[in-house]
Amino acid sequence: MQTVTETLPKNPMREVKLAKVVVHIGVGKSGEMLEKARKVLQELTGQKPCTRQAKMTVKEFGIREGEPIACMSTLRGEKAVTFLKRGLDAVSNTLKRSSFDEHGNFAFGIKEHIEIPGTKYVPELGIFGMDVIGTLERPGFRIKRRRIRPAPIGKSHRVSKDDAINFMTEKFAVQIREA
Repeated sequence: MQTVTETLPKNPMREVKLAKVVVHIGVGKSGEMLEKARKVLQELTGQKPCTRQAKMTVKEFGIREGEPIACMSTLRGEKAVTFLKRGLDAVSNTLKRSSFDEHGNFAFGIKEHIEIPGTKYVPELGIFGMDVIGTLERPGFRIKRRRIRPAPIGKSHRVSKDDAINFMTEKFAVQIREA
């Protein structure tokens, strides 16, 4: 005998999908190091990264407000999926449970960019660490961001921490560890 859940089709609006992946390299100072980080990020992602400025002045680190100190690149679609797979290989497909937040986002760090499979070491550029941030959402989230008549998203339609963990374990074979 079939149960009710087996006979009903899955609701396509409840499926979780990968919205975007943001790759971020923070150098801490402008100049030659930032340009090298931009080249590394462009080679890894295949698109031109943008720079990010300091939000406040920190005298101890020699950072002035408005000074470019980091670069980032946002990947969507198939590029995001392929880069995320390569990034997860660099951390041996393991994420901490604390890497996930309550809104369907997750983040992890890569200590050296040469740990990513398929990346060669270039002595002129050096070695950079980076942050990889992923955002998960369900179909229909566009109404929250659209320009004309934006509307709030209901609590039942948001991606929870458990939904995000289940998605990552099923789609990307990620192992979740505690602590």
